[in-house]
Amino acid sequence: MQHENLPPTFYHHRPIKKFYLDGVIHDESALGRLKDEYIRLLDSEMRLSGYVPRLDITPDFTLDYNHKKKYFEFQLTVHGTYTGRRQSEWIAGIDVSTPIFIQKSKSKEFSQEQV
Repeated sequence: MQHENLPPTFYHHRPIKKFYLDGVIHDESALGRLKDEYIRLLDSEMRLSGYVPRLDITPDFTLDYNHKKKYFEFQLTVHGTYTGRRQSEWIAGIDVSTPIFIQKSKSKEFSQEQV
């Protein structure tokens, strides 16, 4: 793969974009599960736009309990770096300036060899 030979500084000065979501969660027991689902949702949105997550910047998830309405209001922000739509399929994320590539599944490779 040619993209594995990119210099380590290739992504270093690329702008970082915020992807965010806010909303309401009614069930306290679902907070952790929904946070993970919303992060995956933003990850998908990001990749469709040609961005990949910044692994060195932790997602920001804040909660505020609304006592009158008895639910949690949340805000979630994840950060991404632009790599291009094609590259975003092969890069799991950017750690500082280093792309972390998605490993090919051995089972997929094995099944393709069987055909």
